[in-house]
Amino acid sequence: NEYKSYLSYVMSNQDGVTSQNKVESPKHAQKHARTKAEALNNLLSGAVAGAVAKSTIAPLDRAKISFQVSSKTSFSYHSCYMFLRNTVKEEGVRQLWKGNTATMVRIMPYAAVSFMSNEHYKNYFKRNSPDHQLSHVKRFLAGSMAGLTASGTTYCLEVLRSRMAIQKNYNTLTQSFKQIVQNEGFLSLYRGISPTLLGVAIYGGASFGIFGTLKNIDPFGDGVSELTICRRMFYGAVAGLIGQSISYPLDVTRRRMQTGGTHGDKLEKYSSMRKTISHILKTEGVKKGLYKGLSLNFVKGPISVSISYTVFDYVNHFLTGKESY
Repeated sequence: NEYKSYLSYVMSNQDGVTSQNKVESPKHAQKHARTKAEALNNLLSGAVAGAVAKSTIAPLDRAKISFQVSSKTSFSYHSCYMFLRNTVKEEGVRQLWKGNTATMVRIMPYAAVSFMSNEHYKNYFKRNSPDHQLSHVKRFLAGSMAGLTASGTTYCLEVLRSRMAIQKNYNTLTQSFKQIVQNEGFLSLYRGISPTLLGVAIYGGASFGIFGTLKNIDPFGDGVSELTICRRMFYGAVAGLIGQSISYPLDVTRRRMQTGGTHGDKLEKYSSMRKTISHILKTEGVKKGLYKGLSLNFVKGPISVSISYTVFDYVNHFLTGKESY
């Protein structure tokens, strides 16, 4: 309540200009304060949304990574179940969330920056459009730029999370960081960044763009009542499913580059995006290589994205009272 009261004060106070800033007009000062408050709202809402969504599907994420990085193991729902069962049997239930600390350290700032950037870029395009509306292309561009902004700031944490998910001797974030830097060098923390940036540009543009468009037109609504949580989550699931399916081969590529050399493979095979894709196609093919584990994404992807987008909308609406489109 105190936080909401503070935000209300910042958003609406006409006289919130300090004596040293009196040269600014009250209208300009109010606009500046509102922009800062909106950015804070979006950061907080995005962080909460990312944390809830990723924690929910963390066991499935760990299973997916273990199959993605191995060139010798084929994926099926049965093999995924066996991996999860053996993990519980050999390491305990808590180990299903192994690496989730690194995920939280990464995903909270990633999601916060991603959602905040998306809102910022959407507002920029709206202000610079004659009709102050967002076209499908501008929604895609806003999402792509948001994904690039977030990935560029948090990428090394993604590498640490991948290593912790597949290597038993990497138990903590600090230990993983020290071992990678000592054994492979600091730049190895950014291995695989090229397919990552390309992938998030495609995924971010598609998912943010489709979700915003579906909310805006609300094809299953009656045009009168508010958007329900079920329709909101369904639109998020559709957006996530399409976005992840399009960018999935790049997800497999970046995982191989991040973890190259840890499964007995020669690191040289995964030293660049071109070499990695070429090696996967040559040895495993398209379906069993570049799209390995995609069917698991059909389960975890829609769950994660629908929860993430819905939580963001509700937290943001709780803080500001406004709907985002």
